[in-house]
Amino acid sequence: MALRRERSDLAIDPKLVESVLTGFIGEETRRVGRRRVVVGLSGGIDSAVAASLARRALGARGVVAILMPYRLSHPSSMKDARALARRLSIRCEEHDITAAIDGYFAGDPKAGRVRRGNKMARERMSILYDRSVVHEALVLGTSNKTELLLGYGTIHGDMASSINPLGDLYKTQIFELARHLRIPAAIQRKVPTADLWPDQTDEKDLGMTYVDLDQVLHRLIDERWTRAETIRGGWLAAMVDRVLARVRGSQFKRRVPLVAKVSARTVGIDFRYPRDWGT
Repeated sequence: MALRRERSDLAIDPKLVESVLTGFIGEETRRVGRRRVVVGLSGGIDSAVAASLARRALGARGVVAILMPYRLSHPSSMKDARALARRLSIRCEEHDITAAIDGYFAGDPKAGRVRRGNKMARERMSILYDRSVVHEALVLGTSNKTELLLGYGTIHGDMASSINPLGDLYKTQIFELARHLRIPAAIQRKVPTADLWPDQTDEKDLGMTYVDLDQVLHRLIDERWTRAETIRGGWLAAMVDRVLARVRGSQFKRRVPLVAKVSARTVGIDFRYPRDWGT
């Protein structure tokens, strides 16, 4: 089933995508004997879209929003997350990670912001998996295709999940779906950020706009254009090379841990049954 209207652009049919993704969430949650998901609600557009899809798929009782602020989080992050949870009528929990993060780095005050940001992302995912046990739920992923392809995320942090409904949608497509789902304007207007430190933005970190990144990635990955074809298509060689380098350099984040082979059948190599092979 084709989700894009045309092979040459990134336009989607939002109604069809909504149907496919809500079906995916409902089917994959029930397949493993669960009836709900937990989702880290950050106040950003990705988690807002994921939570909204889950609400449509599982109902209000099927979604638990987990808010995990840090002392430097922007005030609007939690404000918008709480407002969305109320709008969706879903359960909402708050777990402040400040004590855990500051306590860990108390003995290493010179730790850089990348280390601190990675630790925050992993602390939040640790909480999500713990709360998933309490609620007998799956952890709902919020990483989009742009982030996954570029490795723009923390392995075992925000890139982890039980199921991910957004992983095959580019960031610009997330915005299109958000408009269809009527995500609050305050969230749609935000400059994309992981909110890991003051004034941090995704596009500043990546050095390119999402509009440009998605167009280049779409041609290289989905259309299978070569480097030369992409450059001939009007994109600067430096930009194409930067994108290719990030995709290649982050492959380790997109695969299960590599197991050294010493037997006839090895997990992840030649023992790779689908998750539902026994049903």
